[in-house]
Amino acid sequence: MSEIREARLLKANSLVNKGFEPYAETFKISHSTKFLTENYSYLDNGQEFNLNVSIAGRVLAKRVMGKIAFFTINDQEGKIQLYLEKKIIDDFDTNTKILSFEDLKEIVDIGDWIGVHGTIKKTNKGELSIKVSKWEMLSKSLKPLPDKWHGLNDIEKRYRQRYLDLIVNPESKNVFKTRAKSISLIRRWLDEHNFLEIETPILQSEAGGAEARPFITHHNTLDIPLYLRIATELHLKRMVVGGFEKVYELGRIFRNEGISTKHNPEFTSVEIYQAFSNYVDMMNLTEELIKNIVSNCCDSLIINYQEKEINFSKPWKRISMKNVVMEYTGIDFDSFNGDFNKAIQNLEKINIEISPKINTLGRLLNEVFEQKVESQLVQPTFVIDYPIEISPLARPHTNNKEMVQRFELFIAGRELANAFSELIDPVDQRERMQLQQSLREDGDLEAHCIDEDFLNALEIGMPPTGGLGIGIDRLVMLVTNSASIRDVIPFPLLKPEITSTKSEKLTSNEVK
Repeated sequence: MSEIREARLLKANSLVNKGFEPYAETFKISHSTKFLTENYSYLDNGQEFNLNVSIAGRVLAKRVMGKIAFFTINDQEGKIQLYLEKKIIDDFDTNTKILSFEDLKEIVDIGDWIGVHGTIKKTNKGELSIKVSKWEMLSKSLKPLPDKWHGLNDIEKRYRQRYLDLIVNPESKNVFKTRAKSISLIRRWLDEHNFLEIETPILQSEAGGAEARPFITHHNTLDIPLYLRIATELHLKRMVVGGFEKVYELGRIFRNEGISTKHNPEFTSVEIYQAFSNYVDMMNLTEELIKNIVSNCCDSLIINYQEKEINFSKPWKRISMKNVVMEYTGIDFDSFNGDFNKAIQNLEKINIEISPKINTLGRLLNEVFEQKVESQLVQPTFVIDYPIEISPLARPHTNNKEMVQRFELFIAGRELANAFSELIDPVDQRERMQLQQSLREDGDLEAHCIDEDFLNALEIGMPPTGGLGIGIDRLVMLVTNSASIRDVIPFPLLKPEITSTKSEKLTSNEVK
C-alpha cells in the first residue's frame, strides 16, 4: 500500500512540474451521465452527435490500446464510457498548454477524479461514450480502490468507510438515494396535509417522552447537566397547547441503548401530533402515509422483503394486544381475572423467561407479546390497546382503565410506529409521572422523570390530540430490502477499531 501511495504522489508531483494542479478548484459541468444515457442511447452504432459536453467523475476502469484508450467514469447518477484518442486530444488546441494523451496514460489511475470536454458518440460495439477532446485532473487519488472483482465485501469495513462502499457498491448508493426520497416524500405529504414542521431542542434539561436511557452531557457556562433528547413528544405537545393544531418534527433521536440489526443509538424518527383526533385517526393517517412512501419508492404496494412477500394494499389488520397474544400462544389473559400468580403458572407451558422486575399483569402481557408474538407479525398489523403500566403518556380506555388507547404498527416482525390518544388530564398525568419517578429511583434508568413545565402546560389546557411516531430507518429498511439498520444509516455507530500504538511508533521510526 505504501509503495502505491508513493508512486501516486510522484504522479501528482509530475503534474505540478508540468504546471497543472493535481487538486482542482472547480470544474463546470454541463450534463450528468443519467441525462446523456436517457437522451442519446438512441444513436446508431458508430454515430456521433455534435453536442458539447463537459462532465466529471471518478475513474473506475481504464483500457489503453496504443493510441486509443477507453475509460469508465461515474458521477452521482451513474457511469459512462470515455473514448480517448491521441490525435484528437493532442491536436485539440495547440495554442494552449494542455495535458496530453501520454499524460493521461502515465498519470491517471483508477480512483482519480477527472473532468473531460467532448461530444457524444456511440462506438461501433454500441457503447454510448464521450468522445474526449480535452481532459483535466480534478483530484489525484493516493490510495487504490478495493479490487473491482471482489468489491468491498467486509461488512464492518463497509460501515466504517462508507465512502468506499458507495464507490464500489452501486446498490448502497441506491439505498441512500431512496432514503433521501422517503424523507422528502414524508415531509411533502405532511406539508400538503397542513402539518407544520417544528424544531424542538436536542439538548434538554429533562429527557422525556419515551422509556429510554438518555445520553448525558454538561453545559459549562450554566454548570448544569443536559440530556440528548430521547423523543420530541413533550415539546411538540407544548406547541399543541400553544394553539398549533397539526405539527410534526422529523429529526435525530438519541437513546443510550444496545446496538443490533434493529437498533442504533442515534436514529431518525418523525413525530406527528394532530389536535381533535384520537388513535384511530392516527391509524388511518399512518396507513395512508406509509402506503404513499411504499408506492412511490417501490412502484408497487406488494414488495419482497428478505424473501417474504408483504402486501400493503389490503386493509391492515387491527387487533388488541390481548387478542393477538391469545391468537399466537393460546393464552387468554382475561381468564386470569387480575390474578398475577395464576398468569405466571399458565405461562409455564409456553417456555417464557420472566424478569423479576415484571410484577404486574400488564407488564407480563407485554412481555409475552414481545417474546412470542412480535417477530411473527410479517404483514402490516396494528396491535392496539396496551397496558397502562407501559404507556404513561396515553389516554386510558373509557370502559377499561387498565388499558390505554395506544397502538404499535408491526411489519416484518418489527415495530415501525407507535401512537396514542394523548393523555391530556394533568392530574392523571402527574400521578403517572410520579409512579415513573419512583421506578426511576428504584433503579429503572429508562423510566420517565417528572417534567414540571410539561405538567404546567397541561394545566393550561391541551385539546384532545392524537400523536404518532414512525421510525424512519426501519421504514427505509423495508423499501430498500435491507436486513440491518446499519445498511440504511450512512454512518452507524461502531466500536472504535483497536490500533497498536507500539507498531505505529515503529513505522514512524522506520520512515525516519
